[in-house]
Amino acid sequence: MSWLWLYLPLHLLMATCLCHSIKAPTTSSQQSFKSNLFDFYHSSILADGKETTIHLLKDIPKRYYFVLEEGRALAPFSITVTPCDVPIEWSILVYKPPPGKAPGDHDTQEVSKSHKASSLVSTIFNYKGNSVETYMGMSSHSALYLLEFLSTERDTHITVYLTSDTTSGHLYPELPGDPRIDVIGIGHTTVTLAWKHSPSVLQHSEGIQYCLLVNEKHNYKSLCAAETAIRSSGMKLPPTVALSLSPYLLEPQQVMILSNSELSIINKASSGEVRQVCMGTKNTYTVPNLSPNTQYYFDVFIVNLLTNASAAYTGTFARTLEEPEPKATELKDGKVVHVVLDGKKQKFYSLQYQARHKKIHFTFQLCRGQIRVHITRNGKTVASENLSGLRYFSLKGKLLDIYSVQLRSTEEYNSSVKVLASPHFHKPLFPLLPESLKIKSFSKLRTCRSVTIAWLGTQEESKYCVYRKRIEEDEIWRELQSADRCSGPESRHKSEKVLCKYFYDLNLQRAVTTETIKGLEAGTLYLFDVYLFGPSGIPVRYHSKVVKTRKKC
Repeated sequence: MSWLWLYLPLHLLMATCLCHSIKAPTTSSQQSFKSNLFDFYHSSILADGKETTIHLLKDIPKRYYFVLEEGRALAPFSITVTPCDVPIEWSILVYKPPPGKAPGDHDTQEVSKSHKASSLVSTIFNYKGNSVETYMGMSSHSALYLLEFLSTERDTHITVYLTSDTTSGHLYPELPGDPRIDVIGIGHTTVTLAWKHSPSVLQHSEGIQYCLLVNEKHNYKSLCAAETAIRSSGMKLPPTVALSLSPYLLEPQQVMILSNSELSIINKASSGEVRQVCMGTKNTYTVPNLSPNTQYYFDVFIVNLLTNASAAYTGTFARTLEEPEPKATELKDGKVVHVVLDGKKQKFYSLQYQARHKKIHFTFQLCRGQIRVHITRNGKTVASENLSGLRYFSLKGKLLDIYSVQLRSTEEYNSSVKVLASPHFHKPLFPLLPESLKIKSFSKLRTCRSVTIAWLGTQEESKYCVYRKRIEEDEIWRELQSADRCSGPESRHKSEKVLCKYFYDLNLQRAVTTETIKGLEAGTLYLFDVYLFGPSGIPVRYHSKVVKTRKKC
């Protein structure tokens, strides 16, 4: 902690005594200080009885001063500091004037001597970390206090609460003697928690409630730290809403999920989810709708809704149980199995295959949604990844090896996939695919009555069929999300068919074809699909393309 502040003239330090909420010494010279210097130094004075938010810049210390109300030789006070992000360093120093000197006397020549100044100052407390820390002490009315805060990791903010009234109540709700959270039950998708009641709930049940925070990353030591982490991850909160406030908790037990785009009742962020559940004064809660075999972190906060102040119980964590193995369906050589998974009721599906050859080829065609595949051979993992489009796995083992294939839906909506196991890779049922299944449209060739599209082909002669469908603006998302990439043209209306054509090119650089679809309406949205048929007749659907014709030509 730097002692440089002691080299300042004494009248600069004594300006800190001149706060409207603090009774400074009452000599006429001290009143003159108040009128001349109060406005300039007001920002450096820590208010008594009020929580103050302080913003810290990296490696730049920030200092605040206070002198408590006189009237007694010794008066109790407490200071609570809450880091809202990274660990910080903070200290409390006390300056006591020499005997016979009042805090307002300012002999510049006397204090400018460093050896004398340092003898008047002592450090009474220092701390480094990111936990909520409270210092309680006794103040002399003739003492001047300095608080210094420093962040060495990055810019951050903290809250500081100074009070000299330790008898008429607390800003922060009280924690019980044992503030731990107990895990009293674990299921596949649920965890049951219990904690001891806060004395604040037992004394003042109105305006006090428990709030639970659930996430998959780590525990938070304060509600302030949790809110900062959520904001820094890209999740947006309304600027006037803090996590501890409850304007969105329309009913007790209502669950809020903070997604990466908005605050909503049910929404899942792409990088995981953070749930806030406020359950009034109940001290037990069963967290529902968790994922199996997943570790979650649980934090309970006791919140005073009138002051927006909170206190944190000691966080805990628990891992949900593994989903029981579903009954396996047997895979047979050359037979395609179509698996449909309900994202809410049935998220897992197991297949089993016994090898009759040393080399085995698994083929997966993702039809809808998001699915993760996990393949084991005699109990040992040989492949595990998220499926995309058409995926082949060529595995080499021994005769009569047992392969288990577990499919897991990674989203709440229905997902489906086609699975094929075969020892004959040279006779695939699925067609040879191009490098990309995207359909491209040419804006410059777009007119009021026609659209030109292009797509890649392969070195194998195949059949391609083009379909079109008129849609509205509000149907785009639903059409793209619900598209079954395994379904063929048999699911389409005959009027939607545009044409079918064969083509290939031995030079993949030239294996591209274009088609101009005419007879369209001006200023209208159309959904275009291309189906690829291989030798076996099994279709593969390209990614749908939405194009709007020009309104005026």
